[in-house]
Amino acid sequence: MRTQRQVVDYSLQKRAVLRELLAGRVGTYDVCDASPYLKNAARFHGEPTDRRCPICRSENLTLVHYIYGDELKQSAGQARTLTELPVLAMTLREFQVFVVEVCLGCDWNHLVEQYLLGRDGLTGDSDGASEQDAAGAEGAGRRRREAQR
Repeated sequence: MRTQRQVVDYSLQKRAVLRELLAGRVGTYDVCDASPYLKNAARFHGEPTDRRCPICRSENLTLVHYIYGDELKQSAGQARTLTELPVLAMTLREFQVFVVEVCLGCDWNHLVEQYLLGRDGLTGDSDGASEQDAAGAEGAGRRRREAQR
């Protein structure tokens, strides 16, 4: 997506969890603990992938996109489909997206990545920054006029 920025990838953390599981320091019940809400979100709003679950290796993983932001108000914390995100990105200034992978078979779930979306990513700066620039330019113009007097 064009406005995607500040991406945080959690693949190293996922590898560490899987390494702990394979070493026996963590049990399967500790990592396969998807809540019923997360599983429902995966069923109804998730994006199926072709990647197999790293735990059971029998089901494909599903990606769930959760959105958070001040402008969302009551919609904050809801799962959205991938096709809804570009529409929201063009209508809202800024919101955060958290992507969680879920296995509907064994309940494995892990945060895959998080990133920002929104119109602020199109201009490169927020409205507040452009207002500050305008105020700074206005102050410089005033100083120039005073110096000419």
